[in-house]
Amino acid sequence: MSAPALRAELPDHAPHILVVDDDRRLRDLLSRFLLEQGFRVTAAASAAEARAKGASLVFDALVLDVMMPGETGFDYARQIRLTSQVPILMLTARSNPNDRVTGLEIGADDYLPKPFEPRELILRLNNILRRSTRGPAGAAAPLDAVRFGPFTFRIERGELARDEEGIRINEREREMLTILALAKGSPIGREVLACGNAANERTLDVQVNRLRRKVEDDPANPRYLQTVRGVGYRLVLD
Repeated sequence: MSAPALRAELPDHAPHILVVDDDRRLRDLLSRFLLEQGFRVTAAASAAEARAKGASLVFDALVLDVMMPGETGFDYARQIRLTSQVPILMLTARSNPNDRVTGLEIGADDYLPKPFEPRELILRLNNILRRSTRGPAGAAAPLDAVRFGPFTFRIERGELARDEEGIRINEREREMLTILALAKGSPIGREVLACGNAANERTLDVQVNRLRRKVEDDPANPRYLQTVRGVGYRLVLD
């Protein structure tokens, strides 16, 4: 039985997401979660079904599973890129770095391993929608940079500066700042800030403290990179 389109009383300019996954339970859960977050959602159980729906509907982004019987997510993404630059977020239980490289080489915009934290998926999905040159109609302008006190973090470039003087940050610090910046001051859970990586979560406090030493006058009493008890952290923006 084909997966139904899920709709609610949402504005016409709400981004329309196509979810493609052969796991019915995950497909339904993910569709409901996206709907609750304000997206219009259509679901498909296979690449063939997704292709049929794409013939009559226009989507702002795809959330695409890799491991599907028959035509894989890689195969479908490769075919899509022949004619379209629609943003693609790939989901997979395969955590092999080579799989991630393959997906990105094909043209996927982002790659999220299962199991994943739903809030991280929303952050990543919003990020690729902002980066999309076509973007959903009526969407807000891309968030290019955030400011907190004398600091500016340029999201696309991954650059941190204090009063226009560059501050050296490593890849992990850049990743955390990007997630915090895109949250626009909202608290971010520890598991999200760790990007679902258990090793990152074990060392998260150390990583946050190192970043605080670069952006706080008094790291022991942070003004910008604050702890939210029982949740995680947030970046206090201007």
